[in-house]
Amino acid sequence: MFFERPDSGGEEAVLVHVDFPEGANREDINEFRELVISAGADPVELVTTKRDVPHVKTFVGKGKVEEIAEMVRLHDVSLVIFNHALSPSQERNIEREIKCRVLDRTGLILDIFAQRARTHEGKLQVELAQLQHQSTRLVRGWTHLERQKGGIGMRGPGETQLETDRRLLRERVKSIHARLDKVRSQRDQSRRARQRSDVPTVAIVGYTNAGKSTLFNALTQAEVYAADQLFATLDPTLRRLDIDDVGEIVLADTVGFIRHLPHKLVEAFRATLQEAAEAQLLMHVIDCASPEREGNIEQVETVLSEIQADELPELRVYNKIDLLETATPRIDRNEDGTPVAVWLSAQERLGFDLLRQAISELLGEELFEGNLTLPPADARLRAILYESGGVQSEEYTDNGESLLHIRMQLQDFKRALSKANVPESRFLVTQAEPWEQ
Repeated sequence: MFFERPDSGGEEAVLVHVDFPEGANREDINEFRELVISAGADPVELVTTKRDVPHVKTFVGKGKVEEIAEMVRLHDVSLVIFNHALSPSQERNIEREIKCRVLDRTGLILDIFAQRARTHEGKLQVELAQLQHQSTRLVRGWTHLERQKGGIGMRGPGETQLETDRRLLRERVKSIHARLDKVRSQRDQSRRARQRSDVPTVAIVGYTNAGKSTLFNALTQAEVYAADQLFATLDPTLRRLDIDDVGEIVLADTVGFIRHLPHKLVEAFRATLQEAAEAQLLMHVIDCASPEREGNIEQVETVLSEIQADELPELRVYNKIDLLETATPRIDRNEDGTPVAVWLSAQERLGFDLLRQAISELLGEELFEGNLTLPPADARLRAILYESGGVQSEEYTDNGESLLHIRMQLQDFKRALSKANVPESRFLVTQAEPWEQ
């Protein structure tokens, strides 16, 4: 009744796209092509149809399944990819009719993630998501799952292959969870250390292929892999960056989001996305030249809501202005004058000074600006102020005292006084003078 699935799908594939009315089931056909190409497959045919709702048994209906089967025979392919999430029963029903391996949108994205994961944590997260996805597709998916295994001395018919596969899958999932817990604890420890040192974190989020890694590389001189393809990078990368009037911050490059990002992936990558959930500022990178710009923004906001990061301060970064005819670098502000968006080009390195200014305004707390007169006995405080980068210039009086021009975060200035065992009242109340421009 069921055929043997081939061990691996071929590179050539027939694509299937259903044009639903506007709503939860609607997918972008151009993005679908990019996903397939990113996965390494070669689309040889695109089968499209229109439906109001999916067919219960085959998603596309009996007539369209027969058309897909004809395309499979015509092009002699061993893989059909749907631009939609299929239920396990729909997937099996279609495979039985067309005698070919069927991959749905969720499986396609999981395959891309599996190819792109590089770190130990990334590989574990992808494998966990794959196993959770496959667990619902074990029942009657292969004929060998119906076979019994037994042996001399074993009582009864023995354990079926299906039961064995389920047991092995459960054990592997349990093992991955244990290893991920260890990785998460290490990541949490590093995050707590940053919080104790009061180093703010800015997490770069956005739709896949919006230019996040290109912007990250340009700002930090990092060498994160960046390419014009979906999900070019998966693993989070952290780099330090100096911002005027703020000091050192940690910039975190996170995985790109996509329309209808499989929930299993959101769960599996929760530790990675935690960098975004616990950041002091989200930098939402948007491809301003994309025709799907507003829809992509909505999808990112949906995922941020899933990881409880939708209440964090957010700065929208409209990237790729070099692809627009009239756009120029600028900062958009709300009624209070607070920066809400920056328009720039990461590829052409346009508008970076405006981005740094916006980050400084959003992260900057109360500034301490003033002139300090330090006697030689305060040499330790002078050294600490220089070390923290708060000294703008220095002059000397006739009696050997240092006249320092200070501009730094008030919190950092108080910390410097504490390190030098100098009471705050000595400078914050009596001696600080207005900043002279």
